[in-house]
Amino acid sequence: MIDIDDKVLADLRSGFNLPAKPEILQSLQDELNKDEPELNRVAEIITEDVATSAAVLKVINSPAYGMSRTVTDIKQAVMFLGMNCITQVVTGHLLKSAFAQDNCCISLQRFWDSASDISQVAMLIGKKINAEIPIEDLQLLGLFHDAGVPAMAMRFQDYGDVLARAAQRPEYSLLEYEMQHYPTNHTVVGYYLASSWHLPKRVCQIILCHHDAIFFQDSDSSAEKQTLATLKLAENFCFEIKNFRSCSDWHAFKDDVMLALDLSDDDYTDIKEDVEEFLIG
Repeated sequence: MIDIDDKVLADLRSGFNLPAKPEILQSLQDELNKDEPELNRVAEIITEDVATSAAVLKVINSPAYGMSRTVTDIKQAVMFLGMNCITQVVTGHLLKSAFAQDNCCISLQRFWDSASDISQVAMLIGKKINAEIPIEDLQLLGLFHDAGVPAMAMRFQDYGDVLARAAQRPEYSLLEYEMQHYPTNHTVVGYYLASSWHLPKRVCQIILCHHDAIFFQDSDSSAEKQTLATLKLAENFCFEIKNFRSCSDWHAFKDDVMLALDLSDDDYTDIKEDVEEFLIG
């Protein structure tokens, strides 16, 4: 499993201008860390930011959450989903707002559209397989697992060329192309960003290891394995449906993913059909 030493973190701090954790997220985390956090206070913190409130309601009322009724205000949302889940949804929205297109050499709109698809598909898979994985972890991981990509695109002006090469020559993963050109890669940068925003450690660790197939052998947690497996399955489904071929690292993960989620080939096909209907209609 990948480890991050102090030198790597020091290099990241000096070389990357990563977005600081927003005040609204700090306020939510402070409330949740209290012995008796108050639902009303959580709702109040979110409601104070109109854009965040609107974005949260949009996410919660999306098909991926499958709510039986339309949620019309933040207090309702907190009551239905719980304080931890609502905080993760807010975090996802804030992340997308944290990067400026002016300083980035890739299209952030296209990047976040793709990340949003993966996030929603991961939640759909999580519900379908009935795994004991917090749905908020899947929502957040879908958005955050590649958050190092826009950070790399802001730091290195030729990063778009590396992304294009990885797409055109999929015999190697993006991670391998990055390591040929740069002193770090998007998983390490994403881990650092997630840690600085004080995301749950389990989420940070999967962000760091989501291209590391050895994770399935090194981890003793079935929940962690199921979480990474669901993310990788969502990632591959979205890629297959759009590009008519598997992700470059799917061959390295497929057997472990199928085993962790207890899926047969027929199960895989059934879920993929549901995902196609969800994405394409």
